[in-house]
Amino acid sequence: MTSTLGVRSPGRTLPDPDTGPVDTTRDRIVTGVILLLAFVTRFWGLTSVTDNGTPVFDEKHYAPQSFHISQLGIEENPAYGLVVHPPVAKQIQAIGAMLFDYSPMGWRFTAALAGVLVVLMVMRITRRLTRSTQLGFIAGLLLCLDGVSFVTSRIGMLDIYQVLFVTAAAGALLVDRDQMRGRMHRAALEGRIDLSDLGPRLGFRWWRFAAGTMLGLAVGVKWSGLYFMAAFGILTVAWDWALRSRYAVRRPLAGTLLRDCVPAFMSLVIWPAVLHLFTWLPWFANENSVYRHAAGGPGDEHWLPAAVRSWLHYQGSVLDFHSSLTTSAGNVHPWESKPWVWPMSLRPMLYYVEQGEAVAGCGEVSCVRAIMLLGTPAIWWLAIPVLGWAFYRAVVCRDGRYAFPLVGYLAGYLPWFLQHDRQMYFFYAAVMVPFFVMMIALVLGEVAGKSTDPPRRQLIGRAVVCLYLALVVVNFIYMLPILSGAPITQTEWNQQLWLPSWR
Repeated sequence: MTSTLGVRSPGRTLPDPDTGPVDTTRDRIVTGVILLLAFVTRFWGLTSVTDNGTPVFDEKHYAPQSFHISQLGIEENPAYGLVVHPPVAKQIQAIGAMLFDYSPMGWRFTAALAGVLVVLMVMRITRRLTRSTQLGFIAGLLLCLDGVSFVTSRIGMLDIYQVLFVTAAAGALLVDRDQMRGRMHRAALEGRIDLSDLGPRLGFRWWRFAAGTMLGLAVGVKWSGLYFMAAFGILTVAWDWALRSRYAVRRPLAGTLLRDCVPAFMSLVIWPAVLHLFTWLPWFANENSVYRHAAGGPGDEHWLPAAVRSWLHYQGSVLDFHSSLTTSAGNVHPWESKPWVWPMSLRPMLYYVEQGEAVAGCGEVSCVRAIMLLGTPAIWWLAIPVLGWAFYRAVVCRDGRYAFPLVGYLAGYLPWFLQHDRQMYFFYAAVMVPFFVMMIALVLGEVAGKSTDPPRRQLIGRAVVCLYLALVVVNFIYMLPILSGAPITQTEWNQQLWLPSWR
């Protein structure tokens, strides 16, 4: 007779912690290749197009403002333009002015550098999301060859900085998710899962704090960063709920609400708000700042300090400007567009055009030079099937790999439908691009097949992926002249404008 005394039940099987990929030499080489390609595409011919040596399009607002910051530390009260956005992007752009003075390189240097960093982050984020170096490479390559990302990185406007901080916030939250998997797994090994119905406490989360820092800076670029603050906050709480459920915490939802939500709110809402206020310290410190004395004066008594009321007036003026800039009020721009045409880049944005005998270099008497914010059609024209498949995989199949970029994409897209009468432009869609190329990379990963598939299936799938990437490369090279301002003939210019809505 065999005694069962001393025999322990093995208990439930713990899930694989799956805390993220580990870099190899190949990964570092692939990362270096993408980084080099990003650097070349963002800095090549960066200063070649100007308006007779002056900024083009809305650079005319931000280049002088950032130059003033480089010289004075603040934006002065201008007579030449509008001050309708927070200061963070212009403070960063001022670094270029410090290095290269008031010149095309001065007002575009940091934008190009930000564009390089976005490509690098998208490559690394996709690699972490998919656990695949190949798919990370594909995402980085697609972003390098996308017209919207290319142009946005090479123009001295604000959008690329918001793209940078939003992408960085998303990446930090993804690292936080993987780190919490490791912490929860250790808690399970130590027997702490069942000590409370709510599950274990997971400690301070530095990567989530870093995400909050990035979100605060994103709001400091444009107020639309608030949309990502809300969307990413919901996403990280959903991840926490799923993690507690995965480790069989008895009350996973209550544990998430009571142990995760409050720290998440502090890191992703309160801290970004505090950081946003800190970015305004130079404004408060200098008496010559724009709107600095909008309130106060002899006989003006109020419980709030005059500086605070002047700052609130500044915020109110920004809100009034944007809320009054509506189509119904007669504010019509020849290149404005509405959000329903953004996913397929059906109405691009013409930043610069010069044509006639004054333009040389195309081999004819009359040439054209133009910069058009236009998505590479081989990428953007896949929007409907890719978004549809991503939604199916995320909602029906509960595939978290698709849910992550889908949340980021929709956070940059759906809120604009709530104010559809407002004057809008295609450059608002720039922040959607990193998440869209992540989704394409995921789809291409499915097309390529798994290592367990039959060899013939893998061969066909990988051939399709290679052909598609070759198509993207050819399409980008073909459209490069109207993305970079290279001189072309009038005939070539007309051939580049494929759709009536591009004219």
